[in-house]
Amino acid sequence: MKAATLVSLSALLGTAMAGTIVTEPTSAPVTTGGFENARRPISNPTLFDLALPTTNLHPIFMYHRLPETVSSTLGPLPMGGDVQVYALQFEIALNERLAIVATKDGYVDINPDTEPLWSDESGFANIAAGLKYAFIYDPASSTAVSGTLTFEFPTGNHDVFQGEGDGAANLIISGLKMWDKLQLAGGAGVHLAFDGQMASTSFVSGHLSYEVSRWFIPLVEVNWHHVLETGNGRPNFFSQAGGAVPVVATFEGMDLLNFGASNAAQNRDFVTAAIGFRSRITNDIDLGFAYELPLTDEEDGIMDDRFTLDAVWRF
Repeated sequence: MKAATLVSLSALLGTAMAGTIVTEPTSAPVTTGGFENARRPISNPTLFDLALPTTNLHPIFMYHRLPETVSSTLGPLPMGGDVQVYALQFEIALNERLAIVATKDGYVDINPDTEPLWSDESGFANIAAGLKYAFIYDPASSTAVSGTLTFEFPTGNHDVFQGEGDGAANLIISGLKMWDKLQLAGGAGVHLAFDGQMASTSFVSGHLSYEVSRWFIPLVEVNWHHVLETGNGRPNFFSQAGGAVPVVATFEGMDLLNFGASNAAQNRDFVTAAIGFRSRITNDIDLGFAYELPLTDEEDGIMDDRFTLDAVWRF
């Protein structure tokens, strides 16, 4: 009788334990970390990049309106018109931390309103390429910090303020932090000319965006460009203002152009703000739009305002 009772109690205990084990969770907790929804900044595209090494194609179109007048040592000079830029950047990730990047190329079309002082010209931009390496790559906390080294080669057309000097190096550090749908990104770097003919500059850029939906991801960006060392100011780019731009300009071209202006120390800083949005068309393709305008005096630079359209195809 006692033996039968012990057997029954053992059976009941085993059944109870089995029920307890079955009701315990069998899967790991779901996390919200990772970089699958990270988005690339839009403004200052030749310098301000996403900190993540990825494989992607990045076509860009810019419609950049020129100020009606610009500052010079001779006083205000009439300008007006627009600059259109068609470019294709690409990046090839060799692994999760290292990528080959091509950051500057494309076709530039300058259409001034004040001919013959300024000439309607078009041609190719310089080419810049190099490497990006992520020193910090932490998908669990959605955090990345990378360094980029690119070299700009003077391969472009003189008629569109390209192809002069011995080239330059860009040293850039970029950061990324995501909190679910909110993204914060930043970049800072220097553009170091290899000779004294062209200007050496620096930049700081910031990006903030929030994913309201996959179709509407509003963003705001700020860019600060600073002249570190002016160019030698010798006459150059003779199809524009008779070659006088480096001699009389009191500012630099910042992210698009480099005049080598010797008087750019008069207006070393140029600050812009951009607002826009991205739309995630598929998991691999998104489209972007940004409207950018200067926060410093527009006469002390070459920007009245700028519209940028782009696409990012990751594969």
